Amino acid sequence: MPERRRPYVAGNWKMHKTVAETAAYMDELKRVLPADPPADVGVCVPFTALAAAVEAARGTAIKVCAQNMHQQAQGAYTGEISAPMLVELAVNGVVLGHSERRQYNCETDRALQDKVPAALAAGLEPILCVGETEEERDGGETERRLRHQVQEALEKVPPEQLGDVVIAYEPVWAIGTGRVATAAQAQEAIAFIRALVGDRSKEAAERVRVLYGGSVKPDNAAEILSQPDVDGALVGGASLDPNDLAAIVAACG
Repeated sequence: MPERRRPYVAGNWKMHKTVAETAAYMDELKRVLPADPPADVGVCVPFTALAAAVEAARGTAIKVCAQNMHQQAQGAYTGEISAPMLVELAVNGVVLGHSERRQYNCETDRALQDKVPAALAAGLEPILCVGETEEERDGGETERRLRHQVQEALEKVPPEQLGDVVIAYEPVWAIGTGRVATAAQAQEAIAFIRALVGDRSKEAAERVRVLYGGSVKPDNAAEILSQPDVDGALVGGASLDPNDLAAIVAACG
């Protein structure tokens, strides 16, 4: 029987919170989290708040993640941030391929093919986001879309590093809409994603953590997180309240 994967709950603040608000939030999160939480806990914060979040998290197990990065280490890419810049701030990980980046910022599977290995090479834990739109789900295209996204983004990752990637399944139709995938839908999609990793490496498939993201809240977290292949959650709106994030962490227990 493989060892149980440790759950991971990451709060994605999106474009919220100033430096001052970040410091206040982190103080409250540290107060309400138990000393030994039943899951890894992370916050994915705007670039301007990364240093403040890292400083506030010092001496705790809370991970601090960026919300994007460029695949190149440096260059003429105005407005972009590189992996070495994040490493210098002592950031732990980075969200890559979030559906909002794909929708509004022209993020492509081809760029992710370079971003994921670049993050790993820099010592950052990538949180790779994948998921289908409402049209794709209603058209029976969920598996085709997930297969393309997962295989493309992981193509240049060596088999021995596949298990170091965190994958977040975020059905686009459930992000910020209040519509939530049922526990069965989340389990089915995440089991399929794990099987795709298993096509490359059975060992990695057992080790890789696959999270659910899409309107996760304290009142629906326990049912979703109880599914055998769901290893945690990438939490959007609910993560803006540290008490709600802590309640979702508690649901992993």
